[in-house]
Amino acid sequence: MQKVRYITDISKVAMLSETEKEKLKEITGKFAFRVNDYYLSLIDWDDPGDPIRRLVIPSEGELAEYGCWDASDEGMNYVVPGCQHKYRTTALLIVSEVCGAYCRYCFRKRLFRNDVKEAQTDVAPGLEYIRNHPEINNVLLTGGDSLILSTSKLRFIIESLRSIDHVKIIRLGSKIPVFNPMRIYQDEELLELIRTYSSEDKRIYVMAHINHPREITPEAKQAFRALHNAGAIVVNQTPVLKGINDDPAVLGELLDRLSWAGVTPYYFFVNRPIAGNREFVLPLERVYNIVEEAKARTSGLGKRVRLSMSHSSGKIEILAIEDGKAYLKYHQSRAQEYGKFMILECPPDAEWFDDLPGSEKHWTHPASTSQIPQLL
Repeated sequence: MQKVRYITDISKVAMLSETEKEKLKEITGKFAFRVNDYYLSLIDWDDPGDPIRRLVIPSEGELAEYGCWDASDEGMNYVVPGCQHKYRTTALLIVSEVCGAYCRYCFRKRLFRNDVKEAQTDVAPGLEYIRNHPEINNVLLTGGDSLILSTSKLRFIIESLRSIDHVKIIRLGSKIPVFNPMRIYQDEELLELIRTYSSEDKRIYVMAHINHPREITPEAKQAFRALHNAGAIVVNQTPVLKGINDDPAVLGELLDRLSWAGVTPYYFFVNRPIAGNREFVLPLERVYNIVEEAKARTSGLGKRVRLSMSHSSGKIEILAIEDGKAYLKYHQSRAQEYGKFMILECPPDAEWFDDLPGSEKHWTHPASTSQIPQLL
């Protein structure tokens, strides 16, 4: 059985120079670092701007003062420790503060810090909350990365959720299918778990985090195939990231290769204004144009993807940006305003919903009940 070797000390990355390692120590002292030898092998080390490198190797730009720790106000969504309930039919269980990969752009970058504790080793309060709320028909296991959990831990959580009749869908948020695909196709116990609990009426979905077509290797495709054969449905979501996939040709290729592999393109996200993420951010109009040009290069299967902002008030779909105006609607809504249509001025430098003049008229910031420690 092939096993990957994980590295959490930047000084152990042999491909970096001693000067680079020294410069990056300040960043890894603030934000955790985690990678493995398989994923490092995908990097072109002769290219300092290699997109795979930018995804996982820290950079000095992460220390720039920008944004906040919780741009989507997730702290408002906690109903019990470790469980969020923002949208009526969906609950989130924060089951892991460890990722398969610590992607440098992560919108939950606060979880990388030693002074934050959101994930719960005891998921009983969350399970009990879900059991007592029959409107919840789907549950997302996230964090962190749900597939970084041991299979025995996953079994306990999945079996517990399957004992709740109104939970029809279980979603596993993970980058593992492309970051450590062997963890999937070499783990027969995991695949048997999925076979047992992903049925025609109660399906298990894997919410993959694939950012660039070069991540879709033969090993990744083997992981997809194993998941499909076990009865899981695999979909993909990625932000549009400056210097990584902000090229219509790259995004178009990603849409094609996902569709060819049977992975549904689900969401393109606008990168959230999170502390440490400044160097990945693009203006909204630029993101929209990149996505439309990418979609023009692919089939209708690739065009299923939606461009969205995961805002405090809900998932806001970007329908169009033209002649200085943004045409938007609520795809998901904290206030149950599903489908609400908005036309707002869109300045060239706008990067987020809050940057659009008049946006504040369309939503009300919820009263603070945050369970996330104040970090700034």
